[in-house]
Amino acid sequence: MDGESHSSLWSKLGSLFSGKSSEDHLEQAIREAREDGELKAEESSMLLSILSLDELQAQDIMTPRIDIEALPSGTPIMEAASAIVETGYTRLPVFRETRDNIIGVVHAKDLLSSLTHPEERNNPVDSIMGQPFFVPETKIASELLQEFRTKKNHLAIVVDEYGGTSGLATIEDLLEVIVGDIDDEHDTPEEADIRPLEDGKFELSGRAQLEELHEIGIELESDEVDTIGGYLSVDAGHVPQKDEEFHIGGWGFTVAEADAKQIHTVLAQREV
Repeated sequence: MDGESHSSLWSKLGSLFSGKSSEDHLEQAIREAREDGELKAEESSMLLSILSLDELQAQDIMTPRIDIEALPSGTPIMEAASAIVETGYTRLPVFRETRDNIIGVVHAKDLLSSLTHPEERNNPVDSIMGQPFFVPETKIASELLQEFRTKKNHLAIVVDEYGGTSGLATIEDLLEVIVGDIDDEHDTPEEADIRPLEDGKFELSGRAQLEELHEIGIELESDEVDTIGGYLSVDAGHVPQKDEEFHIGGWGFTVAEADAKQIHTVLAQREV
């Protein structure tokens, strides 16, 4: 590919964001540029990931509700600052009564400013929080990224069709789609959802995706749920507790860890 073609590629890239080029043509141009050596593998991968933002929705990249770190309304500023330190996040949602009623978002810099005034340290966090930014689960990821930029807001509360809190999406979540996982000094290593054990057994996270389980020969399908924890809960008709056993599709499943709300760990072994 000569200089003129290379320039044409970037012209097409620019036109994507102005709506003047089809995504299919742009994807083809990126792949051709890679094949011709004009783009490195990681560069083409990143550009294709940018295109994928048009195919993803907020619900695909968000942190689910159950994993959201949030502060109850009325939390003293000093306690809120401690929560920021413990979680490593720069922003935390504030809710009233339940997480379905997010009323604000507090930023670390505002907490720090208040901490410099001793008389404000016991004030409720509500006094310094900002307005929450809500988006529907179906918000297209590329549109969300653009709104983050224009609104200069890096956190959105994702709500379902009934207005309940479904999850939380950040600009970091979107950037990770493009460049891969972004680890900082506050991130702790996540354990794999599928962990091989001895004697052909597997330890599964309750959030292990059914689709991922196909890789180890567990063929489970469901139109209702996406995870092994959800699948076993539907099968049982309740949230299974520790030591409950299931025999499905030639596999034996034993709940190893669970609480009243969800399954945390499952042991799986192929049955003879």
